[in-house]
Amino acid sequence: MPLDRRALERLLPHRGAMCLLDSVASWDADRIDCRAASHRAPTHPLRLGGRLPAVVAIEYAAQAMAVHGGLRALPDQDVAPGYLVAVRDARLHVATLDDIAADLAISATCQAADVKGLTYAFSVKADERLVAEGRATVVLVARVGDRDPISAGPSEP
Repeated sequence: MPLDRRALERLLPHRGAMCLLDSVASWDADRIDCRAASHRAPTHPLRLGGRLPAVVAIEYAAQAMAVHGGLRALPDQDVAPGYLVAVRDARLHVATLDDIAADLAISATCQAADVKGLTYAFSVKADERLVAEGRATVVLVARVGDRDPISAGPSEP
């Protein structure tokens, strides 16, 4: 079922102009495909000197990963906050995003997941032209009161 921007804002920590995605075209347990047109907005919050650097494609991918994490969670589960901690094998195939006329197609595929984090492969395309690609690692942060049995040590009697 496709998701619109309103649904995305419920799954992301970002609101307003910092919610870069417009919709989710499809998703399953391993992959998400999103669309975005915000890269053309002259008021894009990540523009520098009037231009939108291609490295911002990584933020589009990170938001797709965050939405995927929220969609994968069971309905009665709280989603642990995640932090992008590493980007590897990143390749930017353009210098800027703001001069791309087509919508962006953002795909992220979960390659590994456990209670502490996830690794995704991602790609950003415009009209099937590869704009950016790479791998990203997200660390999930335990909420206050959650106990990590491995690093917390033995419990008090």
